[in-house]
Amino acid sequence: MRHPKRHVLSLLVLSLFSCASFAATKLTLVEVITSPARTEMLQKMLTAYKTQHPDVEIEVVSLPWGQAFEKLGTMIQSGQYPDVVEMPDTWQGLYASNGMLADLEPRLKGWTGTADLTDKTLTMARSSGGTATMIPYGFYLRAMFWNKKLFQQAGLTDAPKTMDEFMADAKKISALGNGISGYCMRGGVGGTNAWMMFMAAMNGSPDFFDKEGNSTLTKPGAVKGAQFLVDMYQKGYAPKDSVNWGFNEIVSGFYSGKCAMLDQDPDALIAIKNSMNPDDFSVAPMPLGPNGKAYPTIGYTGWSMFKQGKHQDQSWDLISFLSNKENNLTWSKFVGTLPIYKGAEQDAYYHAPQFAGWFAELNSPDYIPLTMPTHLKGWGYFNSVIVKDSSQETLLGQNDTESMVKDWAKYLTKEQKAWLAAQK
Repeated sequence: MRHPKRHVLSLLVLSLFSCASFAATKLTLVEVITSPARTEMLQKMLTAYKTQHPDVEIEVVSLPWGQAFEKLGTMIQSGQYPDVVEMPDTWQGLYASNGMLADLEPRLKGWTGTADLTDKTLTMARSSGGTATMIPYGFYLRAMFWNKKLFQQAGLTDAPKTMDEFMADAKKISALGNGISGYCMRGGVGGTNAWMMFMAAMNGSPDFFDKEGNSTLTKPGAVKGAQFLVDMYQKGYAPKDSVNWGFNEIVSGFYSGKCAMLDQDPDALIAIKNSMNPDDFSVAPMPLGPNGKAYPTIGYTGWSMFKQGKHQDQSWDLISFLSNKENNLTWSKFVGTLPIYKGAEQDAYYHAPQFAGWFAELNSPDYIPLTMPTHLKGWGYFNSVIVKDSSQETLLGQNDTESMVKDWAKYLTKEQKAWLAAQK
């Protein structure tokens, strides 16, 4: 006969052992683009994951964007490697080139979701060294907003398909008068994207450097692309005060009808949809250059794993859960990105006409994403200060386009060669 107290004690020990085994795995997920609503949405998705995996605990570390880069670096220096990290494109090159991110290629081979990923998703996953070190969760991609009413008033029926048509349409719309211009130019901070896109389109290449590290911005086609924007402004096809415009000004300039075309990412759609009748505007692909290609700037963020993470299999399982089609669509809609799956444009939310231009760029070989050289230490200064100050001088006629571009190329060449030397 078993002793009652011994029997109860045995059950208690077994119960404690079972509980200890039950919560054997604890994952740490670091998010770096944070807001209360965003974190709440992420937690809902993680709760769903934990319901399916009761043996896994997940600690979320939310780093405010302004200090995220430094704080993540401090964590890593102290040996606190997260299992899963939200990885912006601007950091991917740094961590991948240092050999710190896990190679996801073997994981992709065995994942059922891989076959449904768009080609551009896989290209971006492999953008640092040709090996997948991230699963992007969405894209910020430039496309062309156009005001249908203003186009109609100017006798135009469709968005421009080429750079020549873009200039011609801007001229016709600006001729309407009443303070209306063809193009919402971003002459202030953040205007670098347009300069680089148009220079790449006219040059017919997304490459910023040759193999020796020399900048390609002084190529004749690239100079023509820069001159294209200077001409747009100096000929009056963009508002006079747009030389100082930032994001808020160009978006409000578009929805107020002050200018008829705007190149922007999907996050601009929120304010525009709230301020315009959806029948009065649409979004088209960026105009094609002389070689039949366009190079819209692309930004993306995704999920990565560090090689030093202790729970590689469980970390991948969590990434693949967050990245499955259903969860990715939910997340993309919430944070304002374009999703990563083929056919996502058929979803009711993305099937709206306003999204057609972005999906055309994602699905057509005529549109090659332009990724900025954010691996350069001096890129932030170039983007925020050099381009803004020197382009404003040129737009106002205080400098000439060729001299401006030569200065840009000299700076970037020095930065790229320093970066190449550091890789040896």
